[in-house]
Amino acid sequence: MLFTIHPSNLVSALSTALELSTDGLSKHHWRTALIAGRIAEHIGLKEGQQQILVYAALLHDIGAVSNWSERKKLQEFKVTDDVYRHAEAGYELVKNSQQLGILAETIRHHHDKWDGSSPSGLAGKDIPITSRIINLADRLEILLKDKVYIFEQRPAMLSAIRELSGSSFDPELVRALHEFARQESFWLDLTNPNYYQNFFRQIDIYGRMVFNIDDVVNIAEVFATIIDRTSRFTGMHSRGVAQVSAFLAQARGYSREEIKLIKIAGLFHDLGKLAIPNELLESPNKLTDKEFSIIKQHPYYTYRILEQIDGFSLIAEWAAFHHETLDGAGYPFRMPESSLRLGSRIVSVADVFVALSENRPYRQPLAVCEVERIMRGMADNRKIDSRVVADLFSDSGSLSNLCEQVAQMSWTTGEI
Repeated sequence: MLFTIHPSNLVSALSTALELSTDGLSKHHWRTALIAGRIAEHIGLKEGQQQILVYAALLHDIGAVSNWSERKKLQEFKVTDDVYRHAEAGYELVKNSQQLGILAETIRHHHDKWDGSSPSGLAGKDIPITSRIINLADRLEILLKDKVYIFEQRPAMLSAIRELSGSSFDPELVRALHEFARQESFWLDLTNPNYYQNFFRQIDIYGRMVFNIDDVVNIAEVFATIIDRTSRFTGMHSRGVAQVSAFLAQARGYSREEIKLIKIAGLFHDLGKLAIPNELLESPNKLTDKEFSIIKQHPYYTYRILEQIDGFSLIAEWAAFHHETLDGAGYPFRMPESSLRLGSRIVSVADVFVALSENRPYRQPLAVCEVERIMRGMADNRKIDSRVVADLFSDSGSLSNLCEQVAQMSWTTGEI
């Protein structure tokens, strides 16, 4: 099975996940990509390099998204040396991806300074041109204040950039920025939230990529790593849910391709957790009503992000409805039983099973017999599907093998 996806459609949707916060969505990556694209056009960068540039700009802080303290540092215009950790982390995340690996070097050096004072030691034109452009575009975007009229802040923004020309930034790129920054339309596009769909349509000139299911699984694996780094207690949670979901789908007679689709849903199911601070995910205390309301955002954002991707409508449902319940009391959509497809019920059961089997800040992993008791009770109370629960516990030998596979799954937690 093939997914025919505009590359900008896929990457811009996943870029949205990097913008999640408790206050909603920002536009840092999208604005940085727009600025970078305008610089590239102005200097006549080759089309192939423009593609790498814009997609890398849309994902440039991928190495920081799991770490809220790191993300906070990036909001300051003048960065400190420790900010380079997230660039290296981003490089490590994507370098082995067949689909995203082409962006790795650009992401790795997107904070490198023109004068060579960065930890990499690269200087001047030894720094990839795509990285130099993103460095400039990223810092210009950080200066932008949403509550100040754009033409009132333009002079100060350009002045701050000029001061670092030749030290942090490539002087030729700074000159190019100042040349096209005379256009009022550039600044108005930058601050117009309704313009960005036009921007993405314009960059579709880079062509359509055709992804098969395995390509999408590989991309989902990258994002599962990011998602699970949000807490040291969830180092393999998304992969575990994907594995258990695939096991249950096979038990229900799903085709090989359908099993891969549900694995993708499992890998992406907690994508919206990037909107939740690390300290909240790791809290050993009972959550307050306000804290729980923040937690309850995550399936909503999972759905709204995944539904933007061509061909992902079913995957979005399966992934995002894992906290909906058969009695209609789940969240955040309060779906009735009749609207919950079997795939969503499978991912829900898999999520409960893996969560109960994992270490948590407030308890140790539960034994399988205790997990089964809890889950059958949930099924009796119409929280999860009793048929799917029965599939999970019907064969102790298969379940034992599944638990061993999940436990031995290779994963890297990294620093959060």
